[in-house]
Amino acid sequence: MNWLQLLSHKRPGETKTVAHDQTRSRFEQDYDRIIFSHPFRKLQDKTQVFPLPEDDFVHTRLTHSLEVSVVGRSLAKIAGNYLLEKYPELQEEGYSVNDFGGIVGAACLAHDLGNPPFGHSGEDSISSFFLTNKKGQFFKEKVTSKEWQDLITFEGNAQGLRILNSKGNGGLKLTYATLGAFTKYPISSSCEKEEGRKSQKKFGYYQCNANLFKEMADEMELASNGESKWCRHPLAFLVEAADDICYHIIDLEDGCRLGLVPFETVKELLAEIIGDSYSEEKVQKIASQHERLGTLRAMAIGQLIQECSEAFIANEEAMLTGSFDTDLTSTIPSAKAMDKIIKLSIDKIYRSKLVLEKEAGGYEVIDNLIDAFATSVYAKYFDQPLPKHKSILRLLPEEYEVQLQGVNSVYDALQIVIDFISGLTDSHAVRLYKTIKGYRLPV
Repeated sequence: MNWLQLLSHKRPGETKTVAHDQTRSRFEQDYDRIIFSHPFRKLQDKTQVFPLPEDDFVHTRLTHSLEVSVVGRSLAKIAGNYLLEKYPELQEEGYSVNDFGGIVGAACLAHDLGNPPFGHSGEDSISSFFLTNKKGQFFKEKVTSKEWQDLITFEGNAQGLRILNSKGNGGLKLTYATLGAFTKYPISSSCEKEEGRKSQKKFGYYQCNANLFKEMADEMELASNGESKWCRHPLAFLVEAADDICYHIIDLEDGCRLGLVPFETVKELLAEIIGDSYSEEKVQKIASQHERLGTLRAMAIGQLIQECSEAFIANEEAMLTGSFDTDLTSTIPSAKAMDKIIKLSIDKIYRSKLVLEKEAGGYEVIDNLIDAFATSVYAKYFDQPLPKHKSILRLLPEEYEVQLQGVNSVYDALQIVIDFISGLTDSHAVRLYKTIKGYRLPV
């Protein structure tokens, strides 16, 4: 792979070559398009870890995405500075460090767009409906084997790619470079995965986006890794690192603010990352515990940015050949400290009563919603609808009704239902569930 192709600022469907403009680059346009999009705004009411938090400091998917974008931009600018010196042809074509920051910043901003309400329990609920619910299993004979694999393994990353390229979301049409950096798992759900390759831990595109992804891969000349799977775009490693840094450090911070993890424990863990720059004397001079926590978090993230950017530079050539395929945070000096944080978070945060109650409720809400809408859509467009089905479908927003009128396959119809369910905010999903179950009637 080569960087000139990997930094393609063309958009899907474009035939004309557009000059690279530094005044407001196309990568900056990508960032702006995401910020102003409807799916991005919904992230303000989607669970990160803790449901409907009362503490102002606890993060939602929106604040998490913004923070990941900031960290990713910093990582990319350090890496970009190195790449511009190493490959003079990039500067000759007008690329700057801001372009690297723009690509990764935009991809980071969009990285959670495909996540459904209630986090991972929402993902599991959608998959489980088709995999274990008799009403969901009914659809197995109505779709192809590859399409069925999409349905029984709902994946937020693939859903995100679908959202970014859906006409129903305003036609964001991001550049190939940003879409490439966004895609952490450049394979389809039906591909046989190779053990040990991080890029194949999950999948990154549905069958409905297979042609689009091949077009992306061809334009950027991504190295092929077998049928329907490719090597990662190198900048995807930076997007993943930014997410890992924010996810683990800030979840730990939130857990401390909610009283799930003692401050002294958090301080020790973050001090291990900060290293020689840590000063207990300076920490004690900070007035409040909240401020101390914020300072330590900032210093730890700064150290991790430096370590991950160095790891990227050290492995850049191997990324271009596809021989490097692991997460950057597992290769850095602070990897052991990060592992300690992950183990503590699993025990004290992700298995806390607050989180487990949210997950249990999420399963119930999402399972009932997808049951109601999937069976009603099938009844109306492929069978004979009952009055109940018609009533439920009246709850669908107009844009989904318009899309359904043009479907010619059960798979396409079910994907539109999944678009709707996964696009709900936590609060909207709960209200809709209560309405359908009869718990919430208009007065």
